[in-house]
Amino acid sequence: MSATVFDPAQYDQQLAEKVVRLRELLAPFAAPEPEVFDSPREHYRLRAEFRLWRENEERFYAMFAPGDKHTPILIEDFPIASRRINELMPRLKAGWQSSQTLSFKLFQVEFLTTLSGDALITLAYHRPLDEAWQREAERLSADLGVSIVGRSRGKRIVIGRDHVDEEMTVAGRTFRYRQPEGAFTQPNGEVCAKMLNWAYEVMGERTDDLLELYCGNGNFTLPLATRARQVLATEISKTSVNAALHNLADNGIDNVSLVRLSAEELTQALNDVRPFRRLAGIDLKGYDFGTVFVDPPRAGMDPDTCELTRRFERILYISCNPETLAANIAQLSDTHRVERCALFDQFPYTHHMEAGVMLVRR
Repeated sequence: MSATVFDPAQYDQQLAEKVVRLRELLAPFAAPEPEVFDSPREHYRLRAEFRLWRENEERFYAMFAPGDKHTPILIEDFPIASRRINELMPRLKAGWQSSQTLSFKLFQVEFLTTLSGDALITLAYHRPLDEAWQREAERLSADLGVSIVGRSRGKRIVIGRDHVDEEMTVAGRTFRYRQPEGAFTQPNGEVCAKMLNWAYEVMGERTDDLLELYCGNGNFTLPLATRARQVLATEISKTSVNAALHNLADNGIDNVSLVRLSAEELTQALNDVRPFRRLAGIDLKGYDFGTVFVDPPRAGMDPDTCELTRRFERILYISCNPETLAANIAQLSDTHRVERCALFDQFPYTHHMEAGVMLVRR
Protein backbone atom coordinates (compact mmCIF):
# COMPACT_ATOMS: atom_id res chain seq x y z
CA MET A 1 0.00 0.00 0.00
CA SER A 2 1.05 3.60 -0.53
CA ALA A 3 2.40 5.71 2.30
CA THR A 4 -0.04 8.16 3.91
CA VAL A 5 1.16 11.48 5.32
CA PHE A 6 0.09 11.14 8.95
CA ASP A 7 -0.43 14.55 10.55
CA PRO A 8 -3.22 14.74 13.15
CA ALA A 9 -2.74 18.51 13.41
CA GLN A 10 -4.04 18.80 9.83
CA TYR A 11 -7.04 16.50 10.30
CA ASP A 12 -9.76 19.08 10.97
CA GLN A 13 -8.69 21.27 8.05
CA GLN A 14 -8.54 18.29 5.68
CA LEU A 15 -12.00 17.13 6.77
CA ALA A 16 -13.39 20.64 6.24
CA GLU A 17 -11.97 20.61 2.70
CA LYS A 18 -13.73 17.31 2.02
CA VAL A 19 -17.03 18.78 3.21
CA VAL A 20 -16.57 21.69 0.80
CA ARG A 21 -15.82 19.28 -2.03
CA LEU A 22 -18.92 17.17 -1.32
CA ARG A 23 -21.07 20.30 -1.15
CA GLU A 24 -19.74 21.36 -4.56
CA LEU A 25 -20.47 17.96 -6.10
CA LEU A 26 -24.04 17.85 -4.78
CA ALA A 27 -24.89 21.55 -5.23
CA PRO A 28 -26.43 21.05 -8.71
CA PHE A 29 -29.04 18.79 -7.10
CA ALA A 30 -30.11 21.18 -4.30
CA ALA A 31 -28.88 18.69 -1.71
CA PRO A 32 -29.24 19.58 1.97
CA GLU A 33 -26.20 20.27 4.13
CA PRO A 34 -24.24 17.02 4.54
CA GLU A 35 -24.15 15.31 7.90
CA VAL A 36 -20.47 14.81 8.78
CA PHE A 37 -19.06 11.74 10.53
CA ASP A 38 -15.40 12.04 11.46
CA SER A 39 -12.78 9.37 12.09
CA PRO A 40 -10.45 8.64 14.97
CA ARG A 41 -7.22 10.54 14.30
CA GLU A 42 -5.02 7.45 14.71
CA HIS A 43 -5.26 3.66 14.92
CA TYR A 44 -8.39 3.62 12.78
CA ARG A 45 -7.38 1.29 9.96
CA LEU A 46 -8.26 -2.36 10.61
CA ARG A 47 -6.30 -3.83 7.73
CA ALA A 48 -2.88 -3.10 6.27
CA GLU A 49 -0.67 -4.55 3.56
CA PHE A 50 3.11 -4.18 3.43
CA ARG A 51 5.75 -5.19 0.93
CA LEU A 52 8.98 -6.46 2.46
CA TRP A 53 12.30 -4.87 1.55
CA ARG A 54 15.55 -6.75 1.95
CA GLU A 55 18.61 -4.87 3.14
CA ASN A 56 21.79 -6.36 4.65
CA GLU A 57 20.18 -9.80 4.95
CA GLU A 58 17.30 -8.29 6.93
CA ARG A 59 13.70 -7.80 5.80
CA PHE A 60 11.79 -4.63 6.67
CA TYR A 61 8.19 -3.52 6.34
CA ALA A 62 8.13 -1.17 3.37
CA MET A 63 5.73 1.33 1.86
CA PHE A 64 6.06 3.54 -1.18
CA ALA A 65 5.14 7.12 -1.97
CA PRO A 66 2.34 7.42 -4.53
CA GLY A 67 3.83 7.20 -8.02
CA ASP A 68 7.19 5.84 -6.83
CA LYS A 69 7.42 2.06 -6.56
CA HIS A 70 11.21 1.98 -6.48
CA THR A 71 12.13 3.98 -3.37
CA PRO A 72 10.95 2.20 -0.22
CA ILE A 73 9.96 3.89 3.01
CA LEU A 74 11.07 1.46 5.71
CA ILE A 75 8.83 1.48 8.78
CA GLU A 76 8.70 -0.13 12.20
CA ASP A 77 5.16 0.91 13.11
CA PHE A 78 2.10 2.33 11.37
CA PRO A 79 0.11 4.83 13.48
CA ILE A 80 -2.97 4.87 11.24
CA ALA A 81 -3.34 1.08 11.68
CA SER A 82 -5.16 -0.51 14.61
CA ARG A 83 -3.37 -0.92 17.91
CA ARG A 84 -3.55 -4.68 17.35
CA ILE A 85 -1.63 -4.37 14.06
CA ASN A 86 1.00 -2.17 15.71
CA GLU A 87 1.37 -4.66 18.54
CA LEU A 88 1.81 -7.54 16.08
CA MET A 89 4.24 -5.84 13.67
CA PRO A 90 7.47 -6.14 15.72
CA ARG A 91 6.57 -9.60 16.99
CA LEU A 92 5.94 -10.89 13.48
CA LYS A 93 9.19 -9.33 12.26
CA ALA A 94 11.08 -11.05 15.08
CA GLY A 95 9.42 -14.30 14.03
CA TRP A 96 10.59 -14.19 10.42
CA GLN A 97 14.05 -12.83 11.36
CA SER A 98 14.63 -15.85 13.59
CA SER A 99 13.46 -18.41 11.00
CA GLN A 100 15.05 -18.91 7.59
CA THR A 101 12.09 -21.12 6.70
CA LEU A 102 9.60 -18.32 7.32
CA SER A 103 11.65 -15.52 5.77
CA PHE A 104 12.87 -17.26 2.59
CA LYS A 105 11.24 -15.53 -0.42
CA LEU A 106 8.64 -13.84 1.81
CA PHE A 107 7.67 -10.68 -0.09
CA GLN A 108 4.37 -9.39 1.35
CA VAL A 109 2.49 -9.32 4.65
CA GLU A 110 -1.19 -8.47 5.19
CA PHE A 111 -2.87 -7.84 8.53
CA LEU A 112 -6.63 -8.11 9.06
CA THR A 113 -8.00 -7.09 12.46
CA THR A 114 -11.34 -6.17 14.01
CA LEU A 115 -12.72 -3.77 16.60
CA SER A 116 -13.38 -6.82 18.76
CA GLY A 117 -9.65 -7.70 18.81
CA ASP A 118 -9.52 -10.61 16.37
CA ALA A 119 -6.54 -10.82 14.01
CA LEU A 120 -5.29 -12.76 10.99
CA ILE A 121 -1.96 -12.45 9.15
CA THR A 122 -1.38 -13.44 5.52
CA LEU A 123 2.18 -14.22 4.41
CA ALA A 124 2.83 -14.23 0.64
CA TYR A 125 5.79 -16.03 -0.93
CA HIS A 126 7.62 -16.36 -4.23
CA ARG A 127 8.15 -20.08 -3.60
CA PRO A 128 6.16 -23.25 -2.89
CA LEU A 129 5.19 -23.81 0.74
CA ASP A 130 6.13 -27.17 2.27
CA GLU A 131 5.68 -29.11 5.52
CA ALA A 132 8.68 -27.37 7.09
CA TRP A 133 7.02 -24.01 6.46
CA GLN A 134 3.75 -25.26 7.92
CA ARG A 135 5.49 -26.41 11.13
CA GLU A 136 7.18 -23.04 11.55
CA ALA A 137 3.95 -21.18 10.76
CA GLU A 138 2.06 -23.23 13.36
CA ARG A 139 4.68 -22.30 15.96
CA LEU A 140 4.46 -18.63 14.99
CA SER A 141 0.65 -18.71 15.07
CA ALA A 142 0.74 -20.08 18.61
CA ASP A 143 3.34 -17.51 19.71
CA LEU A 144 1.36 -14.57 18.31
CA GLY A 145 -2.11 -15.87 19.16
CA VAL A 146 -3.42 -15.24 15.64
CA SER A 147 -4.44 -17.24 12.59
CA ILE A 148 -1.93 -17.32 9.72
CA VAL A 149 -2.58 -17.88 6.02
CA GLY A 150 0.30 -18.71 3.70
CA ARG A 151 -0.09 -17.92 -0.01
CA SER A 152 2.07 -19.05 -2.91
CA ARG A 153 1.08 -19.05 -6.61
CA GLY A 154 -2.55 -19.93 -6.10
CA LYS A 155 -1.94 -22.29 -3.17
CA ARG A 156 -3.19 -21.41 0.29
CA ILE A 157 -2.34 -23.00 3.64
CA VAL A 158 -4.48 -21.97 6.61
CA ILE A 159 -3.17 -22.16 10.17
CA GLY A 160 -6.18 -21.65 12.44
CA ARG A 161 -9.07 -19.89 10.67
CA ASP A 162 -9.33 -18.22 7.27
CA HIS A 163 -11.45 -15.37 8.66
CA VAL A 164 -11.82 -12.95 11.54
CA ASP A 165 -14.96 -12.26 13.55
CA GLU A 166 -16.24 -8.71 13.99
CA GLU A 167 -19.07 -7.15 15.98
CA MET A 168 -20.95 -3.95 15.15
CA THR A 169 -23.65 -2.35 17.28
CA VAL A 170 -26.50 -0.67 15.41
CA ALA A 171 -29.37 0.99 17.28
CA GLY A 172 -28.53 -1.00 20.40
CA ARG A 173 -28.33 -4.42 18.73
CA THR A 174 -24.97 -6.14 18.23
CA PHE A 175 -24.45 -7.91 14.91
CA ARG A 176 -21.74 -10.52 14.38
CA TYR A 177 -19.82 -10.65 11.11
CA ARG A 178 -17.48 -13.24 9.64
CA GLN A 179 -14.89 -11.45 7.49
CA PRO A 180 -12.96 -13.83 5.19
CA GLU A 181 -9.30 -13.42 4.37
CA GLY A 182 -8.89 -11.92 0.92
CA ALA A 183 -12.45 -10.53 0.70
CA PHE A 184 -13.43 -6.88 0.88
CA THR A 185 -14.12 -5.38 4.31
CA GLN A 186 -14.54 -1.76 5.38
CA PRO A 187 -11.07 -0.53 6.45
CA ASN A 188 -12.18 1.97 9.11
CA GLY A 189 -14.23 0.08 11.68
CA GLU A 190 -15.44 3.00 13.78
CA VAL A 191 -16.57 4.96 10.72
CA CYS A 192 -18.20 1.81 9.36
CA ALA A 193 -20.30 1.62 12.54
CA LYS A 194 -21.36 5.25 11.96
CA MET A 195 -22.32 4.42 8.37
CA LEU A 196 -24.43 1.46 9.48
CA ASN A 197 -26.26 3.51 12.09
CA TRP A 198 -26.88 6.35 9.59
CA ALA A 199 -28.23 3.96 6.94
CA TYR A 200 -30.43 2.25 9.56
CA GLU A 201 -31.87 5.59 10.70
CA VAL A 202 -32.41 6.91 7.16
CA MET A 203 -34.02 3.64 6.04
CA GLY A 204 -36.67 3.96 8.74
CA GLU A 205 -39.21 1.31 9.76
CA ARG A 206 -40.83 -0.10 6.61
CA THR A 207 -43.68 -2.47 5.83
CA ASP A 208 -42.52 -3.05 2.25
CA ASP A 209 -39.43 -4.76 0.81
CA LEU A 210 -35.79 -3.85 0.20
CA LEU A 211 -33.64 -4.68 -2.82
CA GLU A 212 -29.89 -4.58 -2.14
CA LEU A 213 -27.22 -4.61 -4.84
CA TYR A 214 -23.52 -5.34 -4.12
CA CYS A 215 -24.23 -6.74 -0.62
CA GLY A 216 -20.74 -8.11 0.07
CA ASN A 217 -20.56 -10.08 3.31
CA GLY A 218 -23.85 -8.57 4.49
CA ASN A 219 -22.32 -5.52 6.16
CA PHE A 220 -25.43 -3.38 5.59
CA THR A 221 -27.80 -6.28 4.95
CA LEU A 222 -27.98 -7.41 8.57
CA PRO A 223 -29.18 -4.15 10.18
CA LEU A 224 -31.29 -3.03 7.20
CA ALA A 225 -33.10 -6.39 7.14
CA THR A 226 -34.55 -5.53 10.54
CA ARG A 227 -36.19 -2.45 8.95
CA ALA A 228 -37.92 -4.17 6.00
CA ARG A 229 -40.53 -6.88 5.47
CA GLN A 230 -38.32 -8.88 3.11
CA VAL A 231 -34.93 -8.33 1.47
CA LEU A 232 -33.59 -9.57 -1.85
CA ALA A 233 -29.80 -9.12 -1.87
CA THR A 234 -27.33 -9.76 -4.69
CA GLU A 235 -23.56 -10.21 -4.77
CA ILE A 236 -21.21 -11.64 -7.41
CA SER A 237 -18.26 -12.79 -5.24
CA LYS A 238 -18.67 -16.41 -4.12
CA THR A 239 -16.50 -15.80 -1.03
CA SER A 240 -18.63 -12.83 0.01
CA VAL A 241 -21.88 -14.71 -0.67
CA ASN A 242 -20.78 -17.57 1.58
CA ALA A 243 -19.79 -15.13 4.32
CA ALA A 244 -23.11 -13.29 4.01
CA LEU A 245 -25.08 -16.53 4.26
CA HIS A 246 -23.14 -17.46 7.40
CA ASN A 247 -23.68 -13.99 8.90
CA LEU A 248 -27.42 -14.06 8.23
CA ALA A 249 -27.78 -17.46 9.90
CA ASP A 250 -25.48 -16.56 12.80
CA ASN A 251 -27.57 -13.47 13.56
CA GLY A 252 -30.92 -15.24 13.22
CA ILE A 253 -32.05 -13.10 10.28
CA ASP A 254 -34.48 -15.09 8.14
CA ASN A 255 -36.19 -12.52 5.89
CA VAL A 256 -33.33 -12.24 3.35
CA SER A 257 -32.98 -14.10 0.05
CA LEU A 258 -29.43 -13.89 -1.29
CA VAL A 259 -28.55 -14.67 -4.90
CA ARG A 260 -25.18 -14.68 -6.64
CA LEU A 261 -25.90 -12.33 -9.51
CA SER A 262 -24.25 -9.19 -10.78
CA ALA A 263 -26.24 -5.98 -10.78
CA GLU A 264 -26.36 -6.22 -14.57
CA GLU A 265 -27.78 -9.76 -14.43
CA LEU A 266 -30.42 -8.77 -11.89
CA THR A 267 -31.45 -5.93 -14.18
CA GLN A 268 -31.95 -8.47 -16.98
CA ALA A 269 -33.98 -10.72 -14.67
CA LEU A 270 -36.25 -7.90 -13.47
CA ASN A 271 -36.77 -6.79 -17.07
CA ASP A 272 -37.61 -10.38 -18.15
CA VAL A 273 -34.73 -10.35 -20.64
CA ARG A 274 -33.77 -13.90 -19.70
CA PRO A 275 -34.23 -16.36 -16.82
CA PHE A 276 -31.48 -17.33 -14.37
CA ARG A 277 -31.25 -20.74 -12.71
CA ARG A 278 -29.80 -19.04 -9.63
CA LEU A 279 -33.20 -17.35 -9.18
CA ALA A 280 -35.07 -20.66 -9.11
CA GLY A 281 -37.58 -20.61 -6.28
CA ILE A 282 -37.55 -16.81 -5.99
CA ASP A 283 -40.68 -15.02 -7.18
CA LEU A 284 -39.46 -11.58 -8.21
CA LYS A 285 -43.01 -10.42 -8.87
CA GLY A 286 -43.96 -11.30 -5.30
CA TYR A 287 -41.81 -8.51 -3.85
CA ASP A 288 -43.11 -5.05 -3.05
CA PHE A 289 -39.85 -3.09 -3.26
CA GLY A 290 -40.08 0.36 -1.71
CA THR A 291 -36.34 0.98 -1.39
CA VAL A 292 -33.24 -0.07 -3.29
CA PHE A 293 -29.90 0.05 -1.47
CA VAL A 294 -26.69 0.28 -3.50
CA ASP A 295 -23.05 0.32 -2.42
CA PRO A 296 -21.24 0.03 -5.76
CA PRO A 297 -17.50 -0.10 -6.51
CA ARG A 298 -15.57 3.11 -7.24
CA ALA A 299 -16.81 3.19 -10.83
CA GLY A 300 -20.35 3.72 -9.55
CA MET A 301 -23.45 2.21 -11.13
CA ASP A 302 -23.37 1.43 -14.83
CA PRO A 303 -26.09 3.21 -16.88
CA ASP A 304 -28.41 0.17 -16.99
CA THR A 305 -28.24 -0.38 -13.22
CA CYS A 306 -28.79 3.33 -12.69
CA GLU A 307 -31.92 3.10 -14.82
CA LEU A 308 -33.03 0.07 -12.81
CA THR A 309 -32.88 2.06 -9.56
CA ARG A 310 -35.05 4.78 -11.10
CA ARG A 311 -38.14 2.56 -10.82
CA PHE A 312 -37.98 2.59 -7.00
CA GLU A 313 -39.54 5.18 -4.73
CA ARG A 314 -36.38 5.50 -2.63
CA ILE A 315 -32.71 4.95 -3.46
CA LEU A 316 -30.29 4.63 -0.52
CA TYR A 317 -26.80 5.02 -1.99
CA ILE A 318 -23.44 4.58 -0.23
CA SER A 319 -20.49 5.64 -2.36
CA CYS A 320 -16.72 5.34 -1.99
CA ASN A 321 -16.31 7.80 -4.88
CA PRO A 322 -18.46 10.95 -4.69
CA GLU A 323 -17.43 11.88 -8.25
CA THR A 324 -19.27 8.87 -9.69
CA LEU A 325 -22.03 9.33 -7.11
CA ALA A 326 -22.66 12.81 -8.53
CA ALA A 327 -22.67 11.41 -12.07
CA ASN A 328 -25.27 8.81 -11.07
CA ILE A 329 -27.42 11.41 -9.30
CA ALA A 330 -27.31 13.54 -12.45
CA GLN A 331 -28.74 10.61 -14.39
CA LEU A 332 -31.54 10.24 -11.83
CA SER A 333 -32.22 13.88 -10.99
CA ASP A 334 -35.21 14.26 -13.30
CA THR A 335 -37.15 11.70 -11.25
CA HIS A 336 -35.47 11.78 -7.81
CA ARG A 337 -34.26 14.45 -5.40
CA VAL A 338 -31.64 14.28 -2.63
CA GLU A 339 -33.42 14.18 0.72
CA ARG A 340 -30.46 13.33 2.99
CA CYS A 341 -26.71 13.26 2.48
CA ALA A 342 -23.71 12.45 4.64
CA LEU A 343 -19.92 12.39 4.53
CA PHE A 344 -18.09 9.54 6.24
CA ASP A 345 -14.35 10.08 6.67
CA GLN A 346 -13.24 6.50 6.00
CA PHE A 347 -9.83 7.59 4.72
CA PRO A 348 -8.21 10.33 6.84
CA TYR A 349 -5.13 12.12 5.49
CA THR A 350 -6.13 11.32 1.88
CA HIS A 351 -8.47 13.05 -0.56
CA HIS A 352 -10.75 10.00 -0.55
CA MET A 353 -14.09 10.04 1.25
CA GLU A 354 -17.24 7.96 1.57
CA ALA A 355 -20.64 9.55 1.05
CA GLY A 356 -24.25 8.52 1.54
CA VAL A 357 -27.44 9.90 0.03
CA MET A 358 -31.13 9.11 0.23
CA LEU A 359 -32.89 9.87 -3.04
CA VAL A 360 -36.69 10.01 -3.07
CA ARG A 361 -39.06 10.21 -6.02
CA ARG A 362 -40.18 13.73 -6.91
